[in-house]
Parts: sequence; structure tokens; C-alpha cells
Amino acid sequence: MDKLLREVRKCVVCAKFLPGAPNPIVQASIHSKIVIIGQAPGQKVDSSGNPWDDQSGNELRRWLGVTNEQFYDSKLFALIPMGFCYPGKGKSGDLPPRPECAPLWHHQLLERIKGKKLTLLIGQYSQKYYLGARFSPTLTENIKNYKEFLPDFLPLVHPSPRNKIWQKKNPWFEQEIIPALQLITAAML
Repeated sequence: MDKLLREVRKCVVCAKFLPGAPNPIVQASIHSKIVIIGQAPGQKVDSSGNPWDDQSGNELRRWLGVTNEQFYDSKLFALIPMGFCYPGKGKSGDLPPRPECAPLWHHQLLERIKGKKLTLLIGQYSQKYYLGARFSPTLTENIKNYKEFLPDFLPLVHPSPRNKIWQKKNPWFEQEIIPALQLITAAML
């Protein structure tokens, strides 16, 4: 795993498409219990080099009911984005994750994680990739019907501040899904 992580962190496959130098960001261990597959690092995470080191990460840790120390313990959490580098800004937020990363690296990383009990799929990019034909017409339906994907996957909306509007329109998420997520997380850790 250490050799593979070094290879991932040196990757330059999509360099010509990035706004800056490639800076692949990933955390994993053969012992990781929960794999979190997100979108791509934002600008702040690209600068710090720490996955989920931003407001979205704060919200995700609250949803999970874990401390920073737990979250950044690779024996507990693997943090694997769909795109490993910051993709740049678009018209309404960051650009989508680069499509090269997941097919190139995910299988290699996931096959080495022997302690995996659950994979959280954060946002539509990871859900479409991993759920395939099982992806519902909407992300909201995937999240509402999360039990259908257990024990392998648990789909979640992205914890970005941009999604506060979605959360206000869907109060069941905070009332039902977050408590269930915290119970599942605690049981697995």
C-alpha cells in the first residue's frame, strides 16, 4: 500500500488539464474500515495537502460523529476522491473531478484495503461510478433509499456549504440519515 500511495501522489496523468501543478491527495491503509469516496480536493485542500481540510470536511466529520484524530487515522478511514487533484474553478463552483483518476487508481487502492467494512459515496460522481445501473434517477432518491445499497455502500449528499439549500428542502436527511450514519460509523469503528 505504501508503494502504491507514493505512486498515486506522484501521478501527473492529467497535469495538462489542471490549473496548477498536480497535487494528488489521498489517505488509505490496508486496515481502513470506512472508505470515503468524495469528488475532488478544493482549493483549500490543495493548498494544505490534507483531505477534507475545509468546511465540507468539518460538516462530514459532524455527520459521522468522529473527531479529527479519528478521521485522519488511516486505519479507520480511507479518503479517496474521484479526482485526486484540484480540478479548477467552473461557473458555479469547482469543476468536476478529472475522469482519469478513478479508473487508473481506485481498483488498485481498494483491492489492498483488507479491513473495509463500508464505502461512503459522497455526491453524484462517486454514486454514478460505483452504483452504475443501480443509480436512481436522482441523488436524493439514492440517499433516501440508502438501505438498498448496504452493506457495501452508503450514498450521501456532498457536505459542501453549497448544499445547505438541498438540506433545508430535505429535513429528513438531518433527522433520519445523519443519526443512522453515526450509528453505523460507531459500530464499524
